[in-house]
Amino acid sequence: MDYVNSFCDKSIKPTEELVAASLGKTFAHWQAIQKYLLDTYGQTTPEWKFYSPKYGWTFKTFLKKRNLFFMTISKNCFRIVFIFGDKAVAAIEKSDLPEELISTLLNEKKYAEGRGLSLIVKAKKHVELVKKLIEIKIAN
Repeated sequence: MDYVNSFCDKSIKPTEELVAASLGKTFAHWQAIQKYLLDTYGQTTPEWKFYSPKYGWTFKTFLKKRNLFFMTISKNCFRIVFIFGDKAVAAIEKSDLPEELISTLLNEKKYAEGRGLSLIVKAKKHVELVKKLIEIKIAN
């Protein structure tokens, strides 16, 4: 299955209702991540940004002025993308995260901002991985 952003029309900015309709049952996972952030780190700043018709609308989440991750919405799932600096990459390497995830990150091209890691969230187990990645991102 190819991942397709549900929101590629610049004139239709995603709302909570549209996101819920696209995500279906996985909307609960979206909400769980938002609740986790609020309960653990306090108020974050969300921002919908339209990059291009090809990439569509992206949901950015900031803690103070720090960008934590990017999310895009698809049918019944969403993609979350993190950019990790060297300290965070080293912490992930030493973590108990799945070997496949660590290997994927280490094989990503390194840019000035760091290495990108993309994860498709479809199940509760993915939410737990996202929580660990958020912890590492904030700590490093």
